[in-house]
Amino acid sequence: MQKRLPVSEAELFRNAVEDAKPLETGQAEPFRRRPPPRPIIQPPELSEPPERATLAEAEIETGDYLLFSRAGVQKRLLADLQRGHLEIGLELDLHGLTTAYAERILDEFLHACARQGVRCARIIHGKGGRSEGGPPVLKRKVNYWLRRYDQVLAFCSATRRDGGTGAVYLLLRNPGKSRRGRRGGRV
Repeated sequence: MQKRLPVSEAELFRNAVEDAKPLETGQAEPFRRRPPPRPIIQPPELSEPPERATLAEAEIETGDYLLFSRAGVQKRLLADLQRGHLEIGLELDLHGLTTAYAERILDEFLHACARQGVRCARIIHGKGGRSEGGPPVLKRKVNYWLRRYDQVLAFCSATRRDGGTGAVYLLLRNPGKSRRGRRGGRV
């Protein structure tokens, strides 16, 4: 519903713009279809996917703040994950567990996320207060384990309100988008 101006205000406006002249503008350029991009022909020796190198735990550096993303994850989506702006579908608390039990629980948790179509999850691994002067064991393990799952697109340390460096946010592959040749299991 549009407000109507009182007669005095409408008259005041007309008096203020009575000597206004329309701006001269050129016509907008008509829409032109762009030609489709030409595909780059890949040499036959590169057409097969390379053997995936196994990731060694010793190669992964675990600092105070965790951050990982696969190629192709949009920067804006990763920034939203880091700010805690994505809705958390499921949460898992691992701190205080043994590494063997935590790994099994994490595997079950990620399968549950896939079954339920969860896009973002949170894992609490703790800050390693009981690691007796060494690096946080579960934090280091979670940093390594999550990289091995294809369904994990990115993860980062949580914001202070959600556990800070004692927890991570996970961005999981959208289950609605299927990709040929991909499996939900480990790499």
